[in-house]
Amino acid sequence: MTFTLPIPAEANALLDRDPLAVLIGITLDQQVTMEKAFTSPWVLAERLGHAPTATEIAGFDPEALLAIFSTPPALHRFPKAMASRVQEVCRVLVDEYDGDPAALWTTAATGAELYRRILALPGFGKQKAQIFVALLGKICDVRPDGWREAAGGYGGEDAYKSVADITDDESLVKVRAYKKQVKAEAKAAKEA
Repeated sequence: MTFTLPIPAEANALLDRDPLAVLIGITLDQQVTMEKAFTSPWVLAERLGHAPTATEIAGFDPEALLAIFSTPPALHRFPKAMASRVQEVCRVLVDEYDGDPAALWTTAATGAELYRRILALPGFGKQKAQIFVALLGKICDVRPDGWREAAGGYGGEDAYKSVADITDDESLVKVRAYKKQVKAEAKAAKEA
């Protein structure tokens, strides 16, 4: 894995070596900037004094986890909801993948199976699941047969639609332009 997101080098390095950090980042990637979402796993590790395991987070006292998520600067715009969401995701990892976040994707035989597994995670809808499949394929080299199809419109080589496509400043500009266009189209449709 090689993450080159526009975040601190230490945050990218954690994403490179820790599958749970990647999963926490994508879990948090809603209603905050991509930079905030993918920096927060590193901030969480800093606050704990180590990179947590899925088993550790699954068993964490919910109030204590909320306090960690809420400490300024909060790890998310909605720290209570997202502390709970991250804990729910970790509980699924413990229950279904022996606490190994990478097993979520390394044991999927096909892109369709990978997509179904991700879609079954708490808080993951179709779009987020497709983006995560694309991220795993494009950045993490997780490419079971049919992964591009499972990623939908996010799977194309030159899609420039999500965090999965950010490799440098130029690609970041393209992704931001795409997101801005989608928001403008949605607003226009709403007003029509």
